[in-house]
Amino acid sequence: MFWPGMGDPTKRKKALRFLAISAAVGVAVVLLSTTIIAQVKDKDPLYHKCLNGLDIQYQVSATLEVQVDGKPWVKPAPTTTDVPKDCERSMIFSDDGTIHGAWVKKYPFEVGQFLWMANFPIRDMDETKSRIYANGIESTDFIHTVVQDGVHYKAEFVSKNEGAPSFTPPKN
Repeated sequence: MFWPGMGDPTKRKKALRFLAISAAVGVAVVLLSTTIIAQVKDKDPLYHKCLNGLDIQYQVSATLEVQVDGKPWVKPAPTTTDVPKDCERSMIFSDDGTIHGAWVKKYPFEVGQFLWMANFPIRDMDETKSRIYANGIESTDFIHTVVQDGVHYKAEFVSKNEGAPSFTPPKN
């Protein structure tokens, strides 16, 4: 069976040359985009694994209380094993509700970023009924509320299936 462009020797050379140039351009684009993305992620505290060895210029600390359907949300135990034990993270959400962010320059840490780092199931929540309060005042920015030093944040979430019947056996 002849492939298109492979029967005639001159067409064969042109087709192979076109494929080689296309492959080279594709590899160059992948390498370039990977390098650029790595540089951008290196400057972002959401993706940077450890602060060790960096010159920290900006720190923010606050408290975050999270409730789902009127009950306190229990943060799940971390399951990531890709972070070394002696690593100081740029974003920390402690079990006592303290949130702490640190970076090499001023960075607008948001409440939603700490929830994301803690694996909070935001997609299971009804965002139209959920609220975030900063020192008792409702924030209009919801999860995009910028964390300020010393402020107490209270997040009240309503799950999408609130009031729906549960098919799990009752707890004794």
